[in-house]
Amino acid sequence: MSGESIPVPPFPVNYRASGILLHVTSLPSPHGIGDFGPVAMSWINRLNQAGQSWWQVLPLGPTGYGNSPYQSISSFAGNPLLISPDWLIEDEILGTSDCAHDAFPAAIVDYDAITSFKYGLLEKAWTNFQAGARSDLRLPYKQFCEDQNHWLEDYALFRVLKAKFGGAHYLEWPAELVQRKPAALDRVRREVADQIGKASFAQFLLFRQAERLKAHAHGKGIRLIGDLPFFVSADSSDVWANPELFLLDEQRRPRFVAGVPPDYFSAQGQLWGNPLYNWEDLRQSGYRWWIARLRALLTHVDLIRLDHFRAFAAAWHLPAGATTAESGKWVPGPGVEFFRAVEGELGTLPFIVEDLGLITPDVYALRDQFHLPGMRVLQFAFDGHSDNPYLLENYVTNAVVYTGTHDNPTTRGWFEDLRYDQKENVWKYLRGRGAKSAEAARALMELAWSSVASLAMAPVQDLLNLGREARMNVPGRGEGNWHWRCTEKMLSDSAFEWLRDLTKNDNRSRILIAPDATTLVAAQQTDAVAR
Repeated sequence: MSGESIPVPPFPVNYRASGILLHVTSLPSPHGIGDFGPVAMSWINRLNQAGQSWWQVLPLGPTGYGNSPYQSISSFAGNPLLISPDWLIEDEILGTSDCAHDAFPAAIVDYDAITSFKYGLLEKAWTNFQAGARSDLRLPYKQFCEDQNHWLEDYALFRVLKAKFGGAHYLEWPAELVQRKPAALDRVRREVADQIGKASFAQFLLFRQAERLKAHAHGKGIRLIGDLPFFVSADSSDVWANPELFLLDEQRRPRFVAGVPPDYFSAQGQLWGNPLYNWEDLRQSGYRWWIARLRALLTHVDLIRLDHFRAFAAAWHLPAGATTAESGKWVPGPGVEFFRAVEGELGTLPFIVEDLGLITPDVYALRDQFHLPGMRVLQFAFDGHSDNPYLLENYVTNAVVYTGTHDNPTTRGWFEDLRYDQKENVWKYLRGRGAKSAEAARALMELAWSSVASLAMAPVQDLLNLGREARMNVPGRGEGNWHWRCTEKMLSDSAFEWLRDLTKNDNRSRILIAPDATTLVAAQQTDAVAR
């Protein structure tokens, strides 16, 4: 299976596959948070046994405010919390006793406790490495630092300074550091050289584990879908190190901030606060920084979900200091020129586009010009209008259908919160497939898998028929998101057996793409799959 080619969108006409959405942090783990270690390997094996082709995750960067993966402090770095203690022990960088800890909550991520634990491990790992542990990794580590120097040094220094100044926003640092005065940067690099090395070493370890995970996935015939936020955090190494790429004032503060006007996710709209891009400067460089972002994520995944795709056509610009998201205006994005530049550099456009929300014709035109598959979300389908784009009869094949996304309620929770007449409308469309809340999630999965969309996806919460308690994110809510985890007990064999049968019956079992991308050959499954 390791030789299986990757079906890059636009999907071939007859391509049919499926997969599950589950963020890495939500995997069951004895270490309090999912990671790139044995728990992820086991998850991939489950997908393999269930005949799946894809595993989709959320952004993998180091999180900032509210632990949101969509507010990372770097577009290039990985989240150190995803480093597996088990693999550090196997690599003989840490001992078993180094990784001992009190019990963590099984069903949520306690980010404060996990951060303290994981960074303590990384401190020990760096100390051991400097003392001679795994001396064979010294040259690979040096090579990694050289290869990733275009972002790594700035990220590591940013991370160290953030800790040095008590987590304060970088705009609150001394002015000479905010303005990146060369003499000040040289001085502080000398002062904190050891901490910079530790932060860089953590990235080296993370990239090694991510490479191992991707290889294991490919060996099991599973491909990975990553997620790239359109915007970057205002308090990030990206903005600090590249101020010319953003619309900032002389004090490096955003002149405009991002958000979206009112839509079905939020009646008041959403005020995100991210800085907006200086597209003219990016254009003059051939979009070099953006293309580097894409390449960085593609080292870990096979396809990228472009979050907030509509901003490539036009983004909602709000004046800095706005208190609501209702006072903005649409400002054109880079459009066609950007995707031509990316295609010229990458040779392909390995994207799924998030075309949800307030969408205008120019967004659809941009998507369709490059034959990029958009998203169809079944929870949005049942408003009673026959032209609803999320109804199955309105699908095209080059699309990805979801029961819901990380921003939606679980399907069971969504159905339970519908009015009686809305529930009746759902069941009427489903032609009596069920009439109880407990049946809604599987009914929508059956609908998605039966559709003409090339790829069908469902959050693991829907596969496991979980309710409101398992919701991952409530858009517009600043706290209380991103904590959910599944437990090993939840991952019952019966759910994956049902998924395997559903996938087989709807002809979505894993397939091979022939070299000419026109002949589809059924992939041979093996029963001798290691758990």
